[in-house]
Amino acid sequence: MAVDVLFTGGSVFTGTGSPLHDHAVGVRHGRIAAIVPEHEAASLVGPDTRVVELDGALLSPGFQDAHIHPVGGGVELLQCDLSAATDAADAVATVAAYAAANPDESWILGGGWSMDHFAGGAPGRALLDDVVPDRPVFLMSRDHHSAWANSAAIRLAGIDAETPDPADGRIEREADGSPAGTFHEGSSELFAEVRPEGSEDLSYRGLLRAQELLLSLGVTGWQDALVAGDSAGISDPTGAYLRAVDEGALRAHVVGAQWWERSGGLEQVEGMLRLRDEIAQRGHEERLSFGTVKIMVDGVAENQTAAMIAPYRDAHGHDTANRGISFVDPTLLRRAVEALDAAGMQVHFHALGDRAVREALDAIEAARSANGPSDGRHHLAHLQVVAEADTARFAELEAVANLQALWATHETQIDVLTLPFLQDGAEARQYPFGDLVRDGARLAAGSDWPVSSADPLAAIHIAVTRIAPDLVDGVPLGGAHQRLDLATAMAAYTSGSAYVNHRDHDTGHVREGYLANLVVIEPDPFTLRDHELYRATVTSTWIEGETVYVRYDAEPAAGLADDVATPGIPTPTR
Repeated sequence: MAVDVLFTGGSVFTGTGSPLHDHAVGVRHGRIAAIVPEHEAASLVGPDTRVVELDGALLSPGFQDAHIHPVGGGVELLQCDLSAATDAADAVATVAAYAAANPDESWILGGGWSMDHFAGGAPGRALLDDVVPDRPVFLMSRDHHSAWANSAAIRLAGIDAETPDPADGRIEREADGSPAGTFHEGSSELFAEVRPEGSEDLSYRGLLRAQELLLSLGVTGWQDALVAGDSAGISDPTGAYLRAVDEGALRAHVVGAQWWERSGGLEQVEGMLRLRDEIAQRGHEERLSFGTVKIMVDGVAENQTAAMIAPYRDAHGHDTANRGISFVDPTLLRRAVEALDAAGMQVHFHALGDRAVREALDAIEAARSANGPSDGRHHLAHLQVVAEADTARFAELEAVANLQALWATHETQIDVLTLPFLQDGAEARQYPFGDLVRDGARLAAGSDWPVSSADPLAAIHIAVTRIAPDLVDGVPLGGAHQRLDLATAMAAYTSGSAYVNHRDHDTGHVREGYLANLVVIEPDPFTLRDHELYRATVTSTWIEGETVYVRYDAEPAAGLADDVATPGIPTPTR
């Protein structure tokens, strides 16, 4: 049997376990047709076979991102993008340059600023007023849990010292109570009535820009963690996805997680089921499906809105009355998950603090008690702090731990804005990946881009080392026992995320009959020492046996035509 494409001369990570050595992989009609010992590879070569010589590189299933906001990220790349700013002055200079280059824009919109660049994680309006005094400016933070606005935007929104904090957010204030310029969580929605809505064309261009970036990083599928809703400065991307599917421009396969409005109740379920079915009836369910619901259980630790069991401390180490915010009442959360699970919907939880994790697990337990076992594959994303008593519950409840591994390292945001305000011993519970694995939890992985880099290999480096590449002599966050081995980290980003996306029947593995959604990685990460894993990079990406990306600065492997080469795209830094 002759194949269309033959990969030879490298190792093969099949999606779990150790890589295969001395094996070749043949692709025919867009699917993996054969995995054979190298000495049998010649039997697969015909006159039209494209032979790709790996030269020692690793062939792997394409990465799948189980928690990402690609349209919002792509739009931010097209707007005022602060993700590359190195400090507060650089962020302000970037805003000034963007405003000067875009004099006709009535609002300066964008995002990507880092809380750790500003005292207390809260930039002031005066910094923006100095460079853009005559137009409103509204910029989401890197993690999309806070917004930075200038005085012009604040005036237009009608926000002043008398404006109360919303139940799900907090306004940073000056001494007289006036808004200082930073708006956390739900308080950023105070600008919703005056802030321009994103156009459908902008969302579409953002999707295509994001897809270009993600393909360059080896990501061949993802779960969009916010569709059919607007939040945190991200407009509903549903129309962009439908247009891309109709025009044949969506190359990746996408699961959309419908947004649960935390101000609403169970009346939302009916509309979500209807939209799920409408998307399915369009006939492209293998490319786009909306069978998931995203519920934000809490906020983030750096602005003290993550829901914690123990109270946050103040700057002097004293307990406060603040334990963070549960965005959805736990009783309603249980009822909602019961209803969604009974209707065959998957639930995707944002659960960052240990109280939020417990409330999400309690809701899954209630659904299992009410409905019996299901194939919901419910998953909890972020998991910054998980109580020791709760790690074993993931396996018991068949809940998937959705890891954003790039965050599991010492950096300014966690060392300055988070750990000093948590209880003694909290560092040992930060991102407890090792504990979850030892207790039998199934893993998936995602980036939460544009919150942080979308590069799976960068996240895998941190999952394995718990130390950033530029801190090789540093201390692993949470202790060395929270590290993952390389095969487990790779599996989380391939077969694990495929399982979460209900696409493990044809993706996430290198198996005969599976789609040839593949990535070539050089050098082979399994040949590198742990602290060198950051050196591994994607050199080509394949979807259904077709090349969709080749690194432009790499020597093309034999069998890769120059006409498929795509320029590399800079990755936003975290």
